[in-house]
This record gives sequence, C-alpha cells and structure tokens, in this order.
Amino acid sequence: MTLTERTGVAEQPWPHEDLAEAWRTARAAVPPGYLNAAACNVPSDAVLAAMAGHLDLERSVGGYEAAAQAGPVLDAGRAAIAAYVGLAAQDVGFVESGTVAMAVLLGGLRLGAGARVGVLRAEFGSNRMLLNRLVAQRGWTLVELAADGHSRLDLEALADELARGLDLVVFPHIASQHGIVQPAQEAGALCRGAGVPLVLDICQSLGHVEVGGVDAAAYVGTSRKWLAGPRGVGFVIMPGLAEGAGPDGFAPSVQSHTWDRPEGAPVAGALRFQTDEASVAGRVGLAVAVQEHRAAGPGRAYARLAAAGQAVRHTLDGVGGWRAVEPLGEPSAIVTLRPPAGADPQAAVQEAAAKARAAGITVGAIPVSRAPSDMPTPVLRVSPLLGSDMATVAALAAALAR
Repeated sequence: MTLTERTGVAEQPWPHEDLAEAWRTARAAVPPGYLNAAACNVPSDAVLAAMAGHLDLERSVGGYEAAAQAGPVLDAGRAAIAAYVGLAAQDVGFVESGTVAMAVLLGGLRLGAGARVGVLRAEFGSNRMLLNRLVAQRGWTLVELAADGHSRLDLEALADELARGLDLVVFPHIASQHGIVQPAQEAGALCRGAGVPLVLDICQSLGHVEVGGVDAAAYVGTSRKWLAGPRGVGFVIMPGLAEGAGPDGFAPSVQSHTWDRPEGAPVAGALRFQTDEASVAGRVGLAVAVQEHRAAGPGRAYARLAAAGQAVRHTLDGVGGWRAVEPLGEPSAIVTLRPPAGADPQAAVQEAAAKARAAGITVGAIPVSRAPSDMPTPVLRVSPLLGSDMATVAALAAALAR
C-alpha cells in the first residue's frame, strides 16, 4: 500500500458518527485524550446512577433486601450478555473478573490426569499461570496450538491436533497484548465436529467484535472493557447445565449448591459458578451497560471500532520508528506498536507513554509479563473508545514523532 493510500485510509471518517455522538452525550465526563479502552472503558452516566442508586438502596433497606429487589435488573443483564452468543439468562453467572471467571470454570472441570489441553502462545498471562498450576496439580498436558507470525491460530494444525486427541481447547478471541482477531467461529466448528469442548475468552472481544456463531462450550468475560461497565465484575457463560450434573463451580456456596451431596451439588445453570458475596452495585452497573450497548446496535459499534483501529494503525505505523504489530487492516480497535529498532524496548515504551501523558493522552504500556511466550518486547497499546476521534490520534502521532 502506498503512502497516499495509507493516508487516505487514515483520513476517512469513521462510520456511525451519530453513535459516537450519542456515546459522548451519555457521559458528563470522559478523561481527555483517553485511548485505553482495552484496559478500562468509561461508563455512562446511567451506569453510574444505577450503581449509586443501588448503594443508596442498600443503605436504606439492607444489602440482602436490596439485592433481592435488584433481581429483575440482574436477570435482564444476564439475558443481554447471553444474547450475544445466542443463549439465555440462566446460562450466565456473575463473578468478580475475567480472571476469576476462568479460575472457577477451569477449576471445576472434571478432566482427569493425562488430559490434553490445547492452548495458544498468545494466552493471557494470568490464565496461563492458572493452566500451568492445573497441569502441576492434576496431571494435565498443555499442547501449544500452531499459529502464524501474527499469533493467529492455524486452523489446519488445530484440525490435526483434534484428530490426534485433545480433551479441551482454550484461547482468547482477542489477546490483551495485540489486536489480532482469532478465527473463533471456524475453530468452534472444528471443535464441535471433533466433540472437544472449547472455552473462549471474550474479555477483549465482547462489545468489540462479533462473538456469535462460535457455539463454544463456555465463555468467560469482563465488564470493564468494550461493554463500558464498571471494574470488579466478570462472568461465565455456559449452556445446558442440569441440576447436580456437569461441570461444577470451583467455590461452592449454599447459594450456588445444594446439600444433595456432602461436597455440594451444583444448582441448574451457570449460577453454580456465581459468587454470592460480591458488589451487587457493580453487577447492576454491568446490567445497565450491556443493555445500553445492545440498544445502540452492536453491529454499528463493531464497524466503528474496526475502522478506528485501522485508521490508528495507518496513522501511527512508522511514526518515530514505531511499527504496528497487527496487519494494518486488522478489524479490531486494539493497536499495538513495537519500539523503534535499536532502542531499549522497555525504556522506549515507558518514554513513549510519558510523552503521550505530557500531551494529555492516555495509552497503555504492555510488559512482556502479559504473555511471555508471545511477546519479544514490550509494546505500546492504543485502543480508541467509541467516542474517540482522529484529532486525538493525530496528537498522539505528533507526540511519538518528537
């Protein structure tokens, strides 16, 4: 692609500006120059009001009574989350984060010693630590699935590994350390055909790209990124769980389990994974945020975010020696930049983040510890919001060029 063509892509208006304007109008305040949605998005005024209202209700009538009154709101939130993957409210259980969601889900799976679990080198560091621990404790074997130079899953190699025998496949739809969108729908079809369950991490994809059509055995996600909900809320989505049967919640409680067995028998649905003693206000906030996202039109959000990411890559790639990790046309709003050749990578990333801050812009500095098997160097991560604009991106480009 020529410089003129690249410039043309960067200068094209992002689609659905009315969606962006509505997003901005729904927020009395947004951090200026904020390009860090992949870390933590900006909740709307309605989300904050719902959370504050619930906290006020807790003070007025008591925490348990307020939680009971919030039941319909939480059920509506579960239904809205489940709808992205074609499931129902009973298939969703709330926990405290995506990391907790993965822990309660994988920790409750009944895979015996010798189980072979397919993983990608792009796996999020916390989840990889969990998998390594389960390998040590339960005798599982991790099988690294082949991927190309962009860490994109090789589907032919996955089919070969499934034929050789896997008991489970786990991978992130979009990783934390780069904006590569994995071929989840195709991988889901291969896993279903082989009768192997797929656990899909949608922390960085739900609200960002299309997650339907995968038909995974289970999903884990979080509130605070592309759904623009509060921190401190995550969820497990898993369909077809009958009472007393199937994968169990790893942390049983009298709310999520019965006394039909001495160790506890799980209730029906994904509530078996849910933690009861939690911030109900945060879950109320997520319920409002996800319904806002659906009402605005998920497909419109996906299109705008994809265009924003492509424009950011075309604008920043090569500026000051920084190079985009992803292909410039990757349809995601997570943009990562490798440090200039010859520079000390860690120092360069920290300096670039500091330059951005000095220009009033917030970006992410992603360390190698995020995914040691996948990251040769730290990277600078830029992730625009639905309400972001090219003026902020141009200001970042000027800061990196200095």
